[in-house]
Amino acid sequence: MSVTGVSANLAPLIQSVLDINKKLDTLQQQLSTGQKSETYGGLGAQSGVAVALNAQLAALSSYDQTITNVGTTVSLQQQVLQQVAKTAATVQASAVQQSSFTIGGSGQTTVQSSAADALNQILSALNSQGGNGYLFSGSALNQPSVDTADHILNGNGAAAGLRQVVTERNQADLGADGLGRLVIPAAAGAAVSVSEDAAGSPFGLKLAAVSSTLTNAVVTGPSGSPAGIGIDLSGGNPNNGDTVTFTFSLPDGTAQTLQLQATTSATPGANQFSIGATPAATAANLQAALTAGVAQIGSTSLSAASAMAAANNFFDDPPMRVSGAPATATALVAGTSANTVFWYTGNSATGSIRSSATARIDPTMSVAYGTQANEQGIRWLVQNVAALAATSYSTSDPNASASYGALSQRVYTALSGPSGVQNITDIEASLANAQNAMSAAQDQHAQTSNTLTDMLQSIQGVDTTAVGAQILSLQTILSASLSTTARLSQINLLAYLAPVAG
Repeated sequence: MSVTGVSANLAPLIQSVLDINKKLDTLQQQLSTGQKSETYGGLGAQSGVAVALNAQLAALSSYDQTITNVGTTVSLQQQVLQQVAKTAATVQASAVQQSSFTIGGSGQTTVQSSAADALNQILSALNSQGGNGYLFSGSALNQPSVDTADHILNGNGAAAGLRQVVTERNQADLGADGLGRLVIPAAAGAAVSVSEDAAGSPFGLKLAAVSSTLTNAVVTGPSGSPAGIGIDLSGGNPNNGDTVTFTFSLPDGTAQTLQLQATTSATPGANQFSIGATPAATAANLQAALTAGVAQIGSTSLSAASAMAAANNFFDDPPMRVSGAPATATALVAGTSANTVFWYTGNSATGSIRSSATARIDPTMSVAYGTQANEQGIRWLVQNVAALAATSYSTSDPNASASYGALSQRVYTALSGPSGVQNITDIEASLANAQNAMSAAQDQHAQTSNTLTDMLQSIQGVDTTAVGAQILSLQTILSASLSTTARLSQINLLAYLAPVAG
């Protein structure tokens, strides 16, 4: 008779105990981590799905990080734009709060000095930096957006600043005789004439229209090249109270009228001319009144309009300068970096400015958020604040107060922005659109991420309650197996045969 060894029966039990221990280790790991396996290999056939889901979640996380970074930049841009608009609004409000005209030692009013400070604040804000570099330099992130207020106003070495450009433009607009580049010769008999000094010149007053109630007069023009107006009194003297009204176009696009009234008084008042004994005498008086009226316009509203035009020239790209001797110049010429300060020092986009900085925030969506300090909405505020800050007056000039009043009124109007042209709120709105797009994308990412996480959890995750139950069950089985194994391990042949021998 053959007897099977005890060890042969014990081996399967030992292997079973080892298998149970291994399963318990796996279940304990799952219970502590909440995951089925530490590696994709432990997921079996669903490992590929898990890899794909994790990749999608990682991509969403990357997009959200981009949104966070870009969102910070756009928020900073919005803050700068709000600061610029607020500072410009303060200048605008002060421009019409002139209670008295007092010139300080610098030749400026306190409002103008404040405008210079405001310009410095605006330019400093436009040179703000974010995480990637300068916010308003377009794609030139490492380049400051604008030059300093000192350079812009006063120049930098041989490069002229705005104050010099204003002075040159004023000389070009007024001409050597202060008549706004108009030619008003002495009356020729009973005929009075006025004409522009050069056809096509951008400088000085332009003859836009003339109207008359002068009895017996023949009024013609504006016509010809250069344009001219004629008033012929050969038919007889006008009546007391008759008028002739000239309309001039100014360099900043505004208009100015000059109405001259006939009077029988031998001491005519401002903008009046005496009716003489003959039409020729009356014509001489009309010519003198016209000359005086034009000179008054030249030293007041024309000077103010000239400063506004000069600021527009200076902040252009490139800046435009008077070509040649100012008093006789008939053209503008582009300044160079050697002779003129370029106020904007960033990069100018060839296409859409917003597209100078873009970010992908979703597999199917990108946002554009580039900004430049020379955008029309920003530039317009800068150049008009600068126009007020760049001008100065002499205490000996009897027309200084009127000239300053004309300038401050123009600055006040201009800072509201021209109709139909981009303003700073348009820039804010376009950036707000980017912010809204990023917020919507982030919300969508959160929803998608929740769905993907649930799917991934169904593959990788475990039911800890079920795992706990399995652990208890295996522990019971293990305990029984260990007990049986222990008893079997104590059995030997003598112990087995002892009862038989007895």
